[in-house]
Amino acid sequence: MTEKLSSIYLARHGETAWSLSGQHTGLTDLPLTQRGTENACQLRERLSGLQFAKVCTSPLQRAIQTCDIAGFGSVAEVERDLLEWNYGAYEGRRTGDIRKERPDWRLFRDGCPGGESPADVGARADRVLARMRAINGDVLLFSSGHFLRTLTARWLGLDPAAGRYFQLSTASVSILGFEHDLSDPVIRLWNETASVRQ
Repeated sequence: MTEKLSSIYLARHGETAWSLSGQHTGLTDLPLTQRGTENACQLRERLSGLQFAKVCTSPLQRAIQTCDIAGFGSVAEVERDLLEWNYGAYEGRRTGDIRKERPDWRLFRDGCPGGESPADVGARADRVLARMRAINGDVLLFSSGHFLRTLTARWLGLDPAAGRYFQLSTASVSILGFEHDLSDPVIRLWNETASVRQ
């Protein structure tokens, strides 16, 4: 008997004012912009017809709004571990401004003062993945960019710092799955934005 190889679909939230400006948006609870709302509508079209055994969303409104507009709000469960990275003292700041003070700073290596380290975020990602792997069927997760990048690194068995290699656009869809069996985790689709106006 062949085991069912389920997939985890990752949906990054639509555009916010800070994702547009490049400011680190961790726990600041911003709504979608008008374009973010439009992108979430297009996300609905791209996910239409797919069936999921479980849908989870970050508790932040940008993820919840994206989930709702994409058509999954009525079945989604709020999952606290899907929160974006806690940027601490770097919340609301741009990478270029931070590097004026710390020229060698790298989020995925150094974390944030007063916020989370890569290991902290990796531990949250591991908890999410353990729960999702126990589900029989495909799963859809709505969250934020840096968290989903870390989760992808952990899916592949990589250090959380490897999340730096996986860029994600707003309102993108990615799929984590397996190649031959459950011991072969792979990325089946990454950062798909074909019908999203950026």
